[in-house]
Amino acid sequence: MDSEKITINLGAIEIGLIDLLVEQGYYSNRSDFIRTAIRNQLEKQDVKELLRSPLPPITESDYSETNLNLTTGIIKLGRKELEHYKMQNTKINIKMVGLLIIDVDVTTRLIKETIKSVKVYGKIRATEEIKKVLSNM
Repeated sequence: MDSEKITINLGAIEIGLIDLLVEQGYYSNRSDFIRTAIRNQLEKQDVKELLRSPLPPITESDYSETNLNLTTGIIKLGRKELEHYKMQNTKINIKMVGLLIIDVDVTTRLIKETIKSVKVYGKIRATEEIKKVLSNM
């Protein structure tokens, strides 16, 4: 499981109540409680519905578009995949929850030629140069 560490500030009462629940065996530790609470809130809020909102329209008339929308999980793009889009004169829009992996063999030029927009709710694993280009899209 690819995870990322976060820090939160809680008051003494909240921490005490969490510790009581852990001691009583409801949760194995504080992290277990917090992960469960987050999952429950995400289910309650139906965040997957939020992913259905459309991306901004593409204004360049000489490109067709492909949307990688409503994706939850992992998308891995390498030079081969992006060159395929380039050959088809297609720019892609990426909107996802999870992990976007851009292989190290992908150049910033190829990114600019093939990706129109990127919105990742999660993490992007790529070179710093690629991350910088993606952040400006």
